[in-house]
Amino acid sequence: MDYAFIITIFLIGFVGSYISGMLGIGGSIIKYPMLLYLPPLFGLTAFTAHEVSGISAVQVLFATIGGVWAYRKDGYLNKTLIGYMGVSILIGSFVGGYGSKLMSEGSINIIYGVLALIAAIMMFVPKKGLDDIPLDQVKFNKWLAAILSLIVGVGAGIVGAAGAFLLVPIMLVVLKIPTRMTIASSLAITFISSIGSAVGKITTGQVDYFPAIIMIIASLIASPLGANAGKKVNTKVLQVILSFMILATTIKIWMDII
Repeated sequence: MDYAFIITIFLIGFVGSYISGMLGIGGSIIKYPMLLYLPPLFGLTAFTAHEVSGISAVQVLFATIGGVWAYRKDGYLNKTLIGYMGVSILIGSFVGGYGSKLMSEGSINIIYGVLALIAAIMMFVPKKGLDDIPLDQVKFNKWLAAILSLIVGVGAGIVGAAGAFLLVPIMLVVLKIPTRMTIASSLAITFISSIGSAVGKITTGQVDYFPAIIMIIASLIASPLGANAGKKVNTKVLQVILSFMILATTIKIWMDII
């Protein structure tokens, strides 16, 4: 048994899932490049893009469960928002996850880079007064939310990322959802999305189960810890952290593609 491999995969899962719970994302925006680049950096076996996307799709399912559980009693889960965006993204992510089998590794990386670039640009759009809206007075365009989440689902299903790294900017910038409600609700929507992408990856044989199980264990421990930490952090700080995280990952992905 290669303990270095187990420890490396566990730490990748732990760090990514802690950030997942804190920022309301599935964590693939962090774990995808970490899984792709860190194992060979430490002399371990490298994963292909297909293997990374498959592991990420299954792991996100469990990371988001932990985050939603931590937010279940705080009133931040918008059930209407979760319903409209969740159903749409489930359909889209299944189509994307299943169809990704027909795509090359280079195509998967390019799609991931494009999605991350869009998310990065949106996160730097000013969001003044967003968190002054009372939670019981939050309103949004339901059909716009459904259409956008369907599109995100298809793209995110392809890379096994569940789409939260793009959902969060959409919810903040386009739908005008307060930050903490966005974080909590996006975790629930991402959980629904990850069902579709995980099924698509599993049924097409794209999941390496041993590292996936290690990542799942790390997720169940770290995601609730991150969610509880996120409740105590100023919303502006959370937005800034997510913005620069997405930007840094976008730059790294495109440097390698180019």
